[in-house]
Amino acid sequence: MAEANPELQQKLDELERELENLADSPAFVPMQEGDITEKGYQKRRTQLLSQWFPAAPAQPRSGLRVHSPDSSSHPSSDGHRAASLAALNANSPPSRSPASMTSPSEFQPQSPYSNPDDHPASILAPGGPIADHQPAMHAHDSLFLVPAPVNDASTRSGTMVSGDYAFNPELQGGYAELAQQNPYDSRTATLLDSQAYFSDFAGQQAYDQMAQGGEYGGPQRYSSSDAFSPTAAMAPPMLTASDLPPPDALEYQMPLEPREVPFAIYDPHDSNTPMSNFDNIAAVLRHRGRTTAKLPAYWVLDTKGKEIASITWDKLAARAEKVAQVIRDKSSLYRGDRVALIYRDAEIIDFAIALLGCFIAGVVAVPINELQDYQKLNLILTSTQAHLALTTDNNLKAFQRDITTQKLNWPKGVEWWKTNEFGSYHPKKKDDVPALSVPDLAYIEFSRAPTGDLRGVVLSHRTIMHQMACLSAMISTVPGNRPGDTFSNTLRDKNGRLIGGGASSEILLSYLDPRQGIGMILGVLFTVYGGHTTVWLENKAVDVPGLYAHLITKYKPTLMVADYPGLKRAAYNYQADPMTTRNFKKGMEPNFQTVKLCLIDTLIVDSEFNELLADRWFRPLRNTRAREVVAPMLCLPEHGGMVISVRDWLGGEERMGCPLKLETESDEDSDDEKDKEKEKEEKPAPSNGFGSLLGGVTATTTEQRAKTELSEVLLDREALKTNEVVVVAIGDDVRKKASSEPGTVRVGAFGYPIPDATLAIVDPENGLLVSPHAVGEIWVDSPSLSGGFWALPKHTEQIFHARPYKFDPGEPTPTPVEPEFLRTGLLGTIIEGKVFVLGLYEDRIRQKVEWVEHGTEIAEHRYFFVQHIVVSIMKNVPKIFDCSAFDVFVNEEHLPVVVLESQAASTAPAANGGPPRQLDTALLDSLAERCMDVLMQEHHLRLYCVMITAPNALPRVLKNGRKEIGNMLCRREFDLGNLPCVHVKFAVEHAVLNLPIGVDPIGGIWSPTASNSRADILTPADKQYSGIDRREVVIDDRTSTPLNNFKSITDLIQWRVARQPEELSYCTIDGRGKEGKGVTWKKFDMKVAAVAVYLRNKVKIRPGDHVVLMYTHSEDFVFAVHACINLGAVVIPVAPMDQNRLSEDVPAFLHLIADYGVKAVLVNQDVDHLLKLKPVAQHIKQSAQVLKVSVPNVYNTSKPPKQNSGLRDLGITIDPAWVQPGYPVIIWTYWTPDQRRIAVQLGHDTILGMCKVQKETCQMTSSRPVLGCVRSTTGLGFIHTCLMGIYIGTPTYLLSPVEFAQNPLSLFLILSRYKIKDTYATPQMLDHAMNVMPGKGFTLHELKNMMISADTRPRVDVFQKVRLHFAATGLDRTAINTVYSHVLNPMIASRSYMCIEPIELWLDAKALRRGLVFPTDPERDPKALLIQDSGMVPVSTQIAIVNPESRMLCSDGEYGEIWVDSEACVKAFYGSKDPFDVERFDGRTVEDPSIRYVRTGDLGFLHSVSRPIGPGGAQVDMQVLFVLGSIGETFEINGLSHFPMDIEASVERCHRNIVAGGCAAFQAGGLVVILVEVSRKAYLASIVPVIVNAILNEHQIIVDIVAFVNKGDFPRSRLGEKQRGKILAGWVSRKMRTMAQFAIKDMDGPPPGGPPSSSAGEHPPSQSSGIGGATPTQDMVSGMDVHRGSLGSFRSSLGGGGGGGGGGQGSSSLRNTMMSSDSMTMTTPQPPRILEQRELEDEHYHQKLQQQQQQQRASVAVEMPADNYAGQQRRDVLVQSPDETDDVDGGRRPLGLHVVNDNNQTPTKSQYRQQQQRISGAPLPHGYDLPDFDQFGSRDASFDGLSPGVGPKPGSAYDQQPPYQRYHQQQQEGQQQRAPTMRLPGVDGRESLDDWDLRPTSELSGTSGTLMSPPPAAQQAHEGEDDWARDAYMSMNLAGQLGRGGG
Repeated sequence: MAEANPELQQKLDELERELENLADSPAFVPMQEGDITEKGYQKRRTQLLSQWFPAAPAQPRSGLRVHSPDSSSHPSSDGHRAASLAALNANSPPSRSPASMTSPSEFQPQSPYSNPDDHPASILAPGGPIADHQPAMHAHDSLFLVPAPVNDASTRSGTMVSGDYAFNPELQGGYAELAQQNPYDSRTATLLDSQAYFSDFAGQQAYDQMAQGGEYGGPQRYSSSDAFSPTAAMAPPMLTASDLPPPDALEYQMPLEPREVPFAIYDPHDSNTPMSNFDNIAAVLRHRGRTTAKLPAYWVLDTKGKEIASITWDKLAARAEKVAQVIRDKSSLYRGDRVALIYRDAEIIDFAIALLGCFIAGVVAVPINELQDYQKLNLILTSTQAHLALTTDNNLKAFQRDITTQKLNWPKGVEWWKTNEFGSYHPKKKDDVPALSVPDLAYIEFSRAPTGDLRGVVLSHRTIMHQMACLSAMISTVPGNRPGDTFSNTLRDKNGRLIGGGASSEILLSYLDPRQGIGMILGVLFTVYGGHTTVWLENKAVDVPGLYAHLITKYKPTLMVADYPGLKRAAYNYQADPMTTRNFKKGMEPNFQTVKLCLIDTLIVDSEFNELLADRWFRPLRNTRAREVVAPMLCLPEHGGMVISVRDWLGGEERMGCPLKLETESDEDSDDEKDKEKEKEEKPAPSNGFGSLLGGVTATTTEQRAKTELSEVLLDREALKTNEVVVVAIGDDVRKKASSEPGTVRVGAFGYPIPDATLAIVDPENGLLVSPHAVGEIWVDSPSLSGGFWALPKHTEQIFHARPYKFDPGEPTPTPVEPEFLRTGLLGTIIEGKVFVLGLYEDRIRQKVEWVEHGTEIAEHRYFFVQHIVVSIMKNVPKIFDCSAFDVFVNEEHLPVVVLESQAASTAPAANGGPPRQLDTALLDSLAERCMDVLMQEHHLRLYCVMITAPNALPRVLKNGRKEIGNMLCRREFDLGNLPCVHVKFAVEHAVLNLPIGVDPIGGIWSPTASNSRADILTPADKQYSGIDRREVVIDDRTSTPLNNFKSITDLIQWRVARQPEELSYCTIDGRGKEGKGVTWKKFDMKVAAVAVYLRNKVKIRPGDHVVLMYTHSEDFVFAVHACINLGAVVIPVAPMDQNRLSEDVPAFLHLIADYGVKAVLVNQDVDHLLKLKPVAQHIKQSAQVLKVSVPNVYNTSKPPKQNSGLRDLGITIDPAWVQPGYPVIIWTYWTPDQRRIAVQLGHDTILGMCKVQKETCQMTSSRPVLGCVRSTTGLGFIHTCLMGIYIGTPTYLLSPVEFAQNPLSLFLILSRYKIKDTYATPQMLDHAMNVMPGKGFTLHELKNMMISADTRPRVDVFQKVRLHFAATGLDRTAINTVYSHVLNPMIASRSYMCIEPIELWLDAKALRRGLVFPTDPERDPKALLIQDSGMVPVSTQIAIVNPESRMLCSDGEYGEIWVDSEACVKAFYGSKDPFDVERFDGRTVEDPSIRYVRTGDLGFLHSVSRPIGPGGAQVDMQVLFVLGSIGETFEINGLSHFPMDIEASVERCHRNIVAGGCAAFQAGGLVVILVEVSRKAYLASIVPVIVNAILNEHQIIVDIVAFVNKGDFPRSRLGEKQRGKILAGWVSRKMRTMAQFAIKDMDGPPPGGPPSSSAGEHPPSQSSGIGGATPTQDMVSGMDVHRGSLGSFRSSLGGGGGGGGGGQGSSSLRNTMMSSDSMTMTTPQPPRILEQRELEDEHYHQKLQQQQQQQRASVAVEMPADNYAGQQRRDVLVQSPDETDDVDGGRRPLGLHVVNDNNQTPTKSQYRQQQQRISGAPLPHGYDLPDFDQFGSRDASFDGLSPGVGPKPGSAYDQQPPYQRYHQQQQEGQQQRAPTMRLPGVDGRESLDDWDLRPTSELSGTSGTLMSPPPAAQQAHEGEDDWARDAYMSMNLAGQLGRGGG
């Protein structure tokens, strides 16, 4: 404003500087004489402005403008909505109002602090405006594409800039016009400066919390795409000519212009007092107290309709003045500070007094409604910085009681006042009332968004006055029902009251909450504004039949304020029993004659009920205008509660600029239209253009009646799905056609927008105006609406200042449409100028549909409204109490979910104290299925899942005292897995569309087709192989002797003894750091010799004998190892047994003895003592008896006879034959977490090769000692403990792992004290150390290489955790190094001495599943997979990345199997004669067959990076290896490969009740199974969708089964790793007890009529969870996989891609399965398999175990004919080798894994024995031990050689039939399904006695997952294929190989 005049600007700047000098004095020191005061500043500033600007023009431009009949222009909104936030903006000099500040301490001049929070004085006046200028604003115009016209009255800049909230129309006009000249657009300033206003921490804090939460404004809220963000005023990108919309698309529904109010508003009690005289409600209240002193203001009624309180206007005003006086005098609050109001709804009088008192005192009221919600209360008090709370005595006592009971703390810094004890204000002189000094803000209303977020909306005094004038104008023109009267209504009585009783004064009857929203606007503010009387009753009173009607009759209200639930209760009560209402009080007939308007607070109009309400409640009860009385009002509860549309009689609708008559096609309609037009022409129009509305008399023409009546339309439901509005019928036709027109929706209108509103319909997705007949979001602008949220500037800008756009013809850039709007979040349309609402934006469900048209795939979204869905369900599905629907955004698509509340889902006892009711799962299932069918038939909506819960269990929101289901709250709880659901049913087959499919869905990613496809993508690319540093010569650093000349480690010992006999070789250190007696090299030679002589003479060890060495970590172990090597014995080191895990360790030990014919067990003193303990000795003895294993003698070598001679002196030397390459010297036995054994043999050449690689790679020298600690029996631990000290000639220090476990600090003290340079560690030991000890008290700067071993993909968290924990010790970050340590080579790759931190890659997960390696950005792709490198190749090692099927080198950009050529590789699995094992050590690539690689069975890739680590920072190129995981653990679905560990990680982090490491994912029989360990048993059904969604979202697969087990039921290794193989085996054999199992997919093909579905519910106690089995007919077998959403590739289905855990097997070539559909003969060849954890048992052992087979007590049986199963009634596992076959129906078929179950039996041991007696047939081959190790003799069912399960043959005759033919064929064959009788375990934790029924004579019942016996016809049909079905269900990729590793 001032910028327009430089001279004025200069003077204002001088004034400003003068005031600044005052502000710069610290903390406002006392002013000196002559200092300018704030008041003086304001006065001088006003004088300056008045000199330059003359008086305002007479025609006002602000306020409710009086429209002149002579004026032809009709300006739109005058723009005062932004006044609510003017305080946020009152920063520039022109924007201060003279009356806005009262004391210097409230004023803050221009601040030198850029951040207001830093301002030293900011805390003094948190509510006061900050006077900072807005330097950034000048550049702000560039954000807007088309700046607003300077004098455009439709913008709201006037109010925002002026900040002068004195509501004076005479001053406002010119002021507003001048304000428009301001160089920056102040609406935008709202956002940028809002933070300055909230100078305390609360604003920013709230904003940060919101930003992190991301709930509000997320993708499900008001969406704004990246390309186009109307809220940020940024245009979408430029369009090319081809992208331009066609001309017809440029037809927009332009915003409806305001109608304006055609008259001034006067006081209803005095027609001579214009309401524009009052600036705020406080001034109006004082007026009421003076002029209508004794009229009643409030009557308050209780639930019985009794009056409990009332107050007159003088009393109300006096008490409010008293509250204001106390606040002014007794509190230290400044003007604009916030004050909390805490009252119950019935305390409306106290609340109104407190609210109005705040207005008078000039503080901002903050009403708080949910008193019991302590968190909400605290949040509001904190965010608003309210230090004073007003309440009543009763509330305070109740609050104190609650806080004490719940053991909470009182909110800090809040003072509580009881206003009911204040009394009234009585001034000494009559007019001695303090002048009003109100801030801009009046109150802050907190409400919850549909998403549940709490936000405050700020309302200014000016906004309130606009609202009141608007409402008064609308209500005052409503025609009344009073009879005609000739008495003059201007005559008054002696008190000055109108004798007519104030004919235009209203009586309101309301039961809406008076503390917020429209209840407060009408019940408090409007009551004061108009001097009306409000009769408030508690909402429960409406429920009493007849009471509501009686109160209407008694109090004669002219306005009823209600909502649909209350009116429905009253109207339906009347319909049910009219006489109760009519006879409620004798002598008083119900009479509704006085009611002019029944205002119904709602978001959606219920047309049918409106009709019933008018015709069958109002009319019978004597209201002559029944149809005109019903007035639904559209309010904005989230944005302050103001009405934006309600029927009115104001007229002026032709000014809105939209068609007021719907154009119809029929001739009759056009004829009627012509007639009406004719009538209209004949009717003279008054000069003001508003007909007779000025006089308030209703127009009587048909046209006018049509405009004021409550419109309704019949819309085409199909058109609505595409956001189109097709009107089938309108007006009276709707009632006629509604019942006869299927596929239509009846929608009612609210009315025209309020008169001062501009209303637009906008596409919520892109911010463009919609076309005229389309559904969009309602955006509205009005001075009656709030200007923004409290302390949420970002959301304020997005929601309250949104700018719609439109395309102009030929223009590629959209142009913004004026003005800025408030986004209501409501979806609707405009028909004939009236507002029709279909629902909230959140309540619209989206679903993608796809089809092919002219050969092109087309995908579009269809839209469904929750309201319509709920109506359909409630009408058509029985036993439903209530329901909710929403969509969830999973895997880039919207999936619809319905949650039902049903009494059938309640387990509440039938009688008090009785047992909980059992759930009728069959009923629940049928309800869910019925729901799916109904929505499919009526809406064509394909549901994703249906969940069922008990009544009143879903989250609800409070609305007018009643609770309604909150759809968005339901969705949030659904996403979190918190809904208390007992049943869930999925229908994923039809709902989920975008499941990816690989290039070769059958062959998988390694097939030639898929491999060639990758090659085409990556061409040209280099092949992946590393270089190799052969390092032929290895020099000893002390003697310069070539170490490569030595043939054995023993020769090296002798050389060390000869060269350095007295130097230290070994020394043991205890946990306290105390050194033991050291052993010199000479003494070491003697000690080894002593043990060797003892073994040769006493134990009779001969060359080639197998000796088990079971030692604690000690020198004795090292001596024994070397003694055995010197004797030519085969050394088998094993760890000591764990007393707590004897059930695992003893069988493993005995198998080792039996398999290798062990001659002796060597031990030291500690282990000798352990083995002699009674429990251990008995366990070993009993197990040995059962297994028929003779335990060899145990020899203690701790104290052998002393020897004074060395080995050579005693003639103990190495035979040349022993150093030959094939001779086994040491056998390393690795044990997987499942206790499966992998044994590899080391010859002398391998031992020296490993030492060489270790020494050269780690640059190890004799100057630094070696430390041996953990895992000393295999791998790097063994090398460091037994070999490396000898190899490099340095001392080896030993620390026992037991000592380390007790005191981890000891290890780090040793590393520090002895300056150890290279050491070995495991992630588990480091985790343990970091958990129990601080990382300080020692130094590790000498440690250059801590090798942390990883046998698969490295954990990404280890490096960072170790670095941070040991940062204080000086541990270099480059010393923390991952080593890829494999059973076949202890160091394939290492990060040692790379001198850089781990290289992290984020990989595109979708590409990875296709075999491609595509690094991506995690910010762009949140689902990216983070991996760390495993280092570079060591010395003498070469790595190649090879396609495991084609054996061709992989190209850069894909991954493959890691092949290694190294001296450190072992040469063979020990004892294996399997040709495939041999093949693993003879890997030859197609490109270079001369190199012989070892195949690791792990997948990975090589990646090149450059780092500036060369001399002078030069870039150095490095090729590093990334390991992804074992090929045996992957499984393939739809031709895409998945790593189970990634799926498990997704599941484990998706819900808080899932135990850490508590998920196992595997593929069993082509089904993807997820087993989950949970800490809580309740409502498992609600966790299932969370798990399914997490996997679908992150991995794009739908699992088949989700099963839950109790916490602690997962078998785990001694290191806490889950034993995946045991979990898998336990689940398949049904030994693992599951609490609940859920089938996700439909196992049997559904009929096309209804959606396919699968479900399970919470299991009732003692009952089985039913999961799908299937009648094993050819139809069923073929049908099962046809209808599954995913198809396992052949490689996976046939076992090649082992289930998630564990078989460690892959496939070296495609496994071709030959199957003919006629004979169902299937031949499964057994090709070589990758099996790193397996060794072949020799034939002798097989025979021995077969002889033992009959004595086993475990459940083992052979197959019996199918027709015997029913009579056999046993539950068992039948396992046969694939080469054992049986003739059935003349065809040979393999035997698979058969599961037989009977629901009436429990698997007790006695039954097992009885079953065992019935078993006959061939014994089973030896296999893997299932986890019943503690039942001695129980050699569990073997899975060795199991025939893998496959899907149906693609392209078989049956497969090619359409689904409906298959369905009918099944029906004809007698496969009729019984009603589901699913029985599942309950939530009380009792175990189920029946497990998964997979009897071959069972079929899947319906889609509920229950198994039933088939009819006889089906039994005959399935005999030929029962094995096939069993395989398809139960055989697993891994199970066939679990036993091959022995153990």
